[in-house]
Amino acid sequence: MSRNMKLRTRTQEGQVELLVLINHPMETGQRTDTATKEKIPAHFIQHVAVALNGKTVATADLSTAISENPLLGFRLKDAKEGDMLKVTWDDNQGEKGEMEKAVSL
Repeated sequence: MSRNMKLRTRTQEGQVELLVLINHPMETGQRTDTATKEKIPAHFIQHVAVALNGKTVATADLSTAISENPLLGFRLKDAKEGDMLKVTWDDNQGEKGEMEKAVSL
C-alpha cells in the first residue's frame, strides 16, 4: 500500500528544518476492535532515514509510542537551497515509503 508523505523545509534558527508528515496508522497492538472483539495487530514505523544529496544525515528508530500520522522534524545545519533531500521509512509489517524533494526556503 502506498502511503502519503509530505515534506516541508524552512529556515529555523539559522538552519534548515525538515518537517516530515507520514500518513500511517501507528497501531500499538494493544487496542481491541469493538466490532469483532479481537486485538488490532501492531503496525508501526520502525525506522526513518534522511539523506541530504545522497548522504545519510539523520536516522530515527521509532516504536509504538508514536501517534497516528506522525509529524517528525529534523534540523540540517549543512543544507542549502536546491539541495536534494530523501526520506525513507519502513515498518514492522514490511511496508516501506520514500520521498525526495529539493530544499526550498
